[in-house]
Amino acid sequence: MTRLFISRDSTALSLGAEQVVKAIQQQTDSKIEIIRNGSRGLYWLEPLVEVETAQGRVAYGPVQAEDVASLMDAGLLEGKQHPLYLGNIEELPYFKNQNRLTFARVGITDPVNLDDYLSHDGYKGLKNALGLQPSDIVKHVTDSGLRGRGGAAFPTGIKWNTVLNAPADQKYIVCNADEGDSGTFSDRMIMEGDPFVLIEGMTIAGLAVGASQGYIYLRVEYPHAKIALNQAIEAAYKNGYLGENIQDSGKTFHLEVRSGAGAYVCGEETSLLESLEGKRGMVRFKPPLPAIVGLFGKPTIVNNVISLASIPVILDKGGEYYKNYGMGRSRGTLPLQLAGNIKHPGLFEAAFGLTLREILYTYGGGSASGRPIRAVQVGGPLGAYMPESQFDTPLDYEAFAAIGAVLGHGGIVVHDDTTNMADMARYAMEFCVEESCGKCTPCRIGSTRGVEVIDRIVGDVEKSKNTELLRDLCDTMLCGSLCAMGGMTPYPVLSSLNHFPEDFGLEASKA
Repeated sequence: MTRLFISRDSTALSLGAEQVVKAIQQQTDSKIEIIRNGSRGLYWLEPLVEVETAQGRVAYGPVQAEDVASLMDAGLLEGKQHPLYLGNIEELPYFKNQNRLTFARVGITDPVNLDDYLSHDGYKGLKNALGLQPSDIVKHVTDSGLRGRGGAAFPTGIKWNTVLNAPADQKYIVCNADEGDSGTFSDRMIMEGDPFVLIEGMTIAGLAVGASQGYIYLRVEYPHAKIALNQAIEAAYKNGYLGENIQDSGKTFHLEVRSGAGAYVCGEETSLLESLEGKRGMVRFKPPLPAIVGLFGKPTIVNNVISLASIPVILDKGGEYYKNYGMGRSRGTLPLQLAGNIKHPGLFEAAFGLTLREILYTYGGGSASGRPIRAVQVGGPLGAYMPESQFDTPLDYEAFAAIGAVLGHGGIVVHDDTTNMADMARYAMEFCVEESCGKCTPCRIGSTRGVEVIDRIVGDVEKSKNTELLRDLCDTMLCGSLCAMGGMTPYPVLSSLNHFPEDFGLEASKA
């Protein structure tokens, strides 16, 4: 029986994958099997159709429903030539030059088929973890150099060790899957394309710190991820990988999915915990840290999807194996997400150390419009706008911090030279007005005043005085906000002001 692979990923669906499946089914008999895999992450080639041949998997793309007839006539099922023929997708430079550790199975396996997961090294990490003491599991994570992939880049091993050593009758593992940053989709791709790797990672975390209950706090705008997660969780329970007496080990870990309610601020860990407890999503004062007083007042690990999905490979191959990738204090790999005005949008998992320029031009192919790339926002809507002069910065947490930028979740949004950066600065303040939880004055009031001050600068009202006022306001927000919502909003504002003063009607020397 011939097997075809067509993605069930949200982006692929939005580009017509479902229509392609129906068209193929209408033109073939029962001698084919269509497997709905995750996306390979080459979104300019979606919908992608791969066919299993004697020579391996052969790809075609981007395929639309109206292309199916000509593909069948050309010999799609035998992997024959056609204008949409791509060959082995893993040999394309964009894919071949990646370091796929966390995304090793995404696009290859059936996401909700446990046997498929097991046949591709799934649950090897858990098997090793079941034979280790909790402190030894934490040591592997610490030795790997893994840092939080959600934005703050806090060392994961330190967080886990704190929870391990916190005395309590109940502990929790919480996955922050409230992926709300612009230009980010790696969490969604994992949850839709390889949900078992997240489940395995959370189970290992539970064993590491003595937590018997886990929650995935999922962005409500991700219905396809919710379906995939719940199907995988059901299969894990049915086959003894979740619940009581996991794989006859005597260890217990329960897991369920909880949906958020569309609040961006709930991507902040303490606000997320408030929401998970059934309260309004508002930021908590710290200390105490969630690792000591977290969900329902108990010690809690809060990690994001990519952090937890990186755990299985670490426990499978060892902390030192993972640490061998990367540079400086940024170890392992980061799934970079290319979006905006870019010719080749998609996901590119690579070891830390590549430059932004390499990502944008060697792999991203430059702007989709063909015009010069003027600015790139890295790290979501609160990330700095980086000008062309900073494109040679290596992708490294410390290197970005040194120039006043953030690497964050690895989202990269590209703008060409038609973008007005004063408009982008204003949007950042406007976004904060809309999404602030309102608990602290610098964020709640500062962002509202920020919009007004930018309007006065652009409107040529006491330009010098208001520019000074905007910088002072940004300083107050940076230093006085309770969380990153207000504390990082100045990043896109100040970077726009510093690098693109002409858009504010300012001379470069006065910026």
